[in-house]
Amino acid sequence: MVAAGNGAAAQKSTPKGWDNKAKITNDNKEECPMTIAKLFIAGLALAGLTAAASAGTLDEITKRGELRVAVQTQGPPFSLVGAAGERTGSSVELAELMAKEMGVKITFLDFDWDGLIPALLSGKADLLVADMTPTLARAMKVAFTKPYMYTGSTVFTKADGKFKSTEDCKAKGTKIAVLLGATGEKEAKKAFPDGDIKSYKGGGPLLLDAVNNGQADCGVNDVSAVKGQSTAYPAGSFTIMPEMLSKEPLAFATRYDEQDLLTWMNLFLDQVSLDGRLQKNLDYWVNSDDWKKDH
Repeated sequence: MVAAGNGAAAQKSTPKGWDNKAKITNDNKEECPMTIAKLFIAGLALAGLTAAASAGTLDEITKRGELRVAVQTQGPPFSLVGAAGERTGSSVELAELMAKEMGVKITFLDFDWDGLIPALLSGKADLLVADMTPTLARAMKVAFTKPYMYTGSTVFTKADGKFKSTEDCKAKGTKIAVLLGATGEKEAKKAFPDGDIKSYKGGGPLLLDAVNNGQADCGVNDVSAVKGQSTAYPAGSFTIMPEMLSKEPLAFATRYDEQDLLTWMNLFLDQVSLDGRLQKNLDYWVNSDDWKKDH
């Protein structure tokens, strides 16, 4: 399947999750046995925030008793609707942990990919939890947290089609399906300069549909999203190329007037990284197919 910013605290020059054959990890492994409350207090002090200044979005959320979260309508393994109709997924579970730590209930608001940022900016949602990569263009509109995982864009084709490799997809006139405004669109234009780039407005499943029904020869999207969304088809329907076109962080997002919430979210990510809850989430939803058996 991200992502979503500030760099995570790591000792390596390149994040672990950037190796397409390596296990997806986070890089917030500092040894610091502090509670999330202590981390938040320390963060406020370092940021120079006063008690009055902190009475912003967090105060509104606690008074309301509800955290409103924008998610992608159907974007497994990050966000999906289970067999019993429940909302679940990697990002969804992390958002539920946030609400639990805040002591409030959570409400998920479903949007197509291109509707996520507008929903946040309009005030319909308090935060955006999706497999979104922080880019300079997006950061002109919304504030990103530090990355919580690393992933990348990859190429996929129909398994029984004539396009068997990334090189095959470089042929002139090859129809390449991408999501409008996604990082995969930019990467596809660089990787396939002679291709016929077809940008789809909506969610990742549209790309799989396009490749499956012959409207496109190849597709480009986040590798974790492709693996998760392809489960809607019979096993072996698609070939997912082993090489990555890009190396990308994933992060969550808030509005720029929500500095108190942004600070809290970053400290939340530190805490769940330190106590192992983040890695447990990634191991189940991203690094294995275990979730497919349960949902």
